[in-house]
Amino acid sequence: MKLTIIYDNKVYREDLQADWGFSCLIEVENTPPILFDTGANGAILIHNMEKLGINPEDIPEVFISHYHWDHTGGLQNFLEKNEDAHIFVPVSCKVSGVKNVTEIEAPMQIHENVFSSGELEGIEQSMIVRTGSGIVVIAGCSHPGVRNILSAASKVGKVSALIGGLHGFKEFILLEELDQVCPCHCTQYQEEIKSRYPNKYLAGGAGKIIEI
Repeated sequence: MKLTIIYDNKVYREDLQADWGFSCLIEVENTPPILFDTGANGAILIHNMEKLGINPEDIPEVFISHYHWDHTGGLQNFLEKNEDAHIFVPVSCKVSGVKNVTEIEAPMQIHENVFSSGELEGIEQSMIVRTGSGIVVIAGCSHPGVRNILSAASKVGKVSALIGGLHGFKEFILLEELDQVCPCHCTQYQEEIKSRYPNKYLAGGAGKIIEI
C-alpha cells in the first residue's frame, strides 16, 4: 500500500501548506483510491492535492474518521470537484449535501483488504488495511484510545503499523509489537515516541509518502 499525507500540522515538503488537521490518500492494490479525512480548510486541502499531483476527480471514495472540523472541514471543497464520491462516515457523523453516504456503526469490510474498525466509543472509526507485511491502522485522532483501536484492528490480523493522530496517548508499551509508527496531527508526545522507538518511528508532515 501507499499512503500520502496531504494535510497535517507540519509539512514534509516545503511547497505545501501546514494547518491543524489531517488528511491522507490511501492507495491499495486492486482497490479504488480512498481519501482519509479532509483536513480543516478546503482551500489548503485542494492546494496541497494540486501540488502533490492528486486529482480529486480520480478519488471515488472518502473515509471520514469522525465529525470534528479538523477532519471534515475540506469535505465540501472536495465534493465541489467530485460530487459523485462515496463517503463512509461513522454513524455519529452527519453530513449534508452528499449523494452517496454509508454510515458505519459496526466493524465493516469496505474492500477485499480495507476495513473499518466500526465506530468506537460513539465517536470515531479507524481504517484497517491488510498488507503482505501485516495490518496497517490509520487513525484520525484516536479519541477512543489507541488500545481500543489496536484491539479492534487485531481482529483482522497482526497489526504492524500505526499512522495518524494519537492525541495524548502515553501507553507507549502498546507500540512494542509494531514495526512502524507515524504519529501525526494532534499527537502530543511525538518526540517521546521518537526517542523510545527510533527504529520504528516515521516522521509525518504534508507531503510524506509511506509505502508498506
